[in-house]
Amino acid sequence: MKKLGFGLMRLPLTEKGNDAAIDLEQSKKMVDMFIERGFTYFDTAWMYHRHESEKAVKELLINRHPRESFTLATKLHAEFFDSAEGMEEVFETQRQKTGAEYFDYYLIHDIEASYYEKFTKYGAFEWLKNKKEQGLVRQMGFSFHDTPELLDRVLFEHPEMDFVQLQINYLDWESEKIRSRECYETARRHGKSIIVMEPVKGGVLSVLPGTAQRLLYAAHPDWSPAQWAVKFAAGLDGVMMVLSGMSSIGQVDDNTAYMNDFKPLDKSEIALLAECARITRSDVRIDCTGCSYCTDGCPMQIPIPRYFSLYNAEFKDAGHRSWVSQKDNYKQLSAEKSKASDCIGCGQCELICPQHLKVTAHLKEVAECFE
Repeated sequence: MKKLGFGLMRLPLTEKGNDAAIDLEQSKKMVDMFIERGFTYFDTAWMYHRHESEKAVKELLINRHPRESFTLATKLHAEFFDSAEGMEEVFETQRQKTGAEYFDYYLIHDIEASYYEKFTKYGAFEWLKNKKEQGLVRQMGFSFHDTPELLDRVLFEHPEMDFVQLQINYLDWESEKIRSRECYETARRHGKSIIVMEPVKGGVLSVLPGTAQRLLYAAHPDWSPAQWAVKFAAGLDGVMMVLSGMSSIGQVDDNTAYMNDFKPLDKSEIALLAECARITRSDVRIDCTGCSYCTDGCPMQIPIPRYFSLYNAEFKDAGHRSWVSQKDNYKQLSAEKSKASDCIGCGQCELICPQHLKVTAHLKEVAECFE
């Protein structure tokens, strides 16, 4: 397979701010271009687009393209079952929603310490192995958001897993919190193939601080910052697929163009990205990737990732540009949605956040800044 995968978590919308309102007609054009250019991997999950992404798969892929012309991945998240029977109900619902008789790739989703205990308690790994033996799953794996020490334990206890999905990008590569490089090296030490998520860190690496952007432009004027980020991840040994959540036909066109005949970065280009990471890290106040897992269960319906994005943008290059201000954008958005200060501190967002952010504390920072 070509190394670029289509993440179905940031599809275009017919209604701004309503993640459930997927623009199916625009998405069909995007999917068709992706397949026509020889790319085959599509990734969805139970909670994407407020539980509508898997339904969209049926309209975008199953009903319109031969099943053998693409591969499909979906996932089981610990928040959506409370028994062994619950796992089975989720799986059968996913088959019904997508219309797929089988899944090419199926992941135990978002493993971290507490979720690993739950997956183990209900026998999720054995259950998934059984699905593979039945032919309902072709390849089994898990996505991971925790320490390399826990990853080493999971892989030691479950060597039957075919692959691991990791958050890898050049900004997190040497991060003391994400420990991307160490997790990558742990997976490779166990001989596992790797699927990369968040190569552009939820869009953070598509718009860089001016200094970093100028460095990359000087080296390759025809490369976008997003291209640099995807190429970094795709060039790592053992990486079989890099996922990109695409939102427009232009993004599909750009991504498939430069990934059609992919060549890894050389040592000097990788060193340049390390410098860009140093510059960019100082501008990112809240390490949010915009996955929106937190918004679905928010009792106050606060658009958390959008507020965090505005907050980060407020400080990006602020020392160099006196006109930077996102307060008007915040005022407009909070007039339609709940304000950051409306947070009641229930903590559900922090339980499900794959980045383990202190979301309620960050919402207070946003409120202090903009309100």
